[in-house]
Amino acid sequence: MIAPMMDTQHIEHFKEKLLAEKTKLEGELKSIGQQNPSNPADWVPVVDEADTNAIDPIDRADAMEDLEENAEIINQLEVQLLSVNEALKRIDDGTYGICTVGGEPISPERLEANPAAKTCIAHGDENK
Repeated sequence: MIAPMMDTQHIEHFKEKLLAEKTKLEGELKSIGQQNPSNPADWVPVVDEADTNAIDPIDRADAMEDLEENAEIINQLEVQLLSVNEALKRIDDGTYGICTVGGEPISPERLEANPAAKTCIAHGDENK
């Protein structure tokens, strides 16, 4: 059920914002990682193999440090991408704009600030 204050035009507006965010997140993920072939929802960091096989221990250590940093960034981006995909699914299901905790409408201001929000402001801290 779509929130009473949410008309088709508002839904399309938020869907466009979510799709743009999804494209941005996927671009960022592709810049430092690749999809896991056995699980396309999972991303793994990549680093130039020549760097990891470098003879110089400092170059090799730098490459490993980059790999670890990229893994952390990928984890954060994956969480954001999952949230965006869940919001797009709620649009398809007709439940977008409804708090998943209390069932009340999520304010358009909150959705404007975070189109992937799944709770109203009052329930926002309960999901942390």
